[in-house]
Amino acid sequence: MTELLSALPADLMEKACRLLERANKASTSIAAAESCTGGLLASLMTDVPDYSGIFERGFVAYSNDAKIEMLGVKRETLDRFGAVSRQAAIEMAKGALDNSQAALAVAITGFAGPGEEDEEEGLVHVAATDREGGMRHGEWHHGKVGRAAVRIASIAHALELLEALLEKPGSKAE
Repeated sequence: MTELLSALPADLMEKACRLLERANKASTSIAAAESCTGGLLASLMTDVPDYSGIFERGFVAYSNDAKIEMLGVKRETLDRFGAVSRQAAIEMAKGALDNSQAALAVAITGFAGPGEEDEEEGLVHVAATDREGGMRHGEWHHGKVGRAAVRIASIAHALELLEALLEKPGSKAE
């Protein structure tokens, strides 16, 4: 992961810094639930100096069992919609919020690739939620661009959704 973290685009670090600065000014803490990014977002957030109190905790829930046990994702959700779905991402984000002291939580789930025959390589779902019931969700289809590119793009999406939620807390827009 060190190689990938050092290869992150400078604008991604700038986005993370801007988000953490805004969250700090709002006294808002953040939690993350990650699957396909494997803790890369948490690593990025904790790599920014001066904001150690803002990133509250991270969950790396790569397997379905981890999503169920750590985040409270319903097995029925995974069976019906799959681990890479809008429903799973939303339940992961809510689970990260419920299992932390954070005011905001984001979840990332996707197929970084290469995938099985029934998996769409590059498909990513990201959801962000807050304690006022606000929710943001996005679905992206990156295609076969490689694992690193999908993971980096997923982190950028997560930062964007968190920033949008910070701008309009409690908003139900999805």
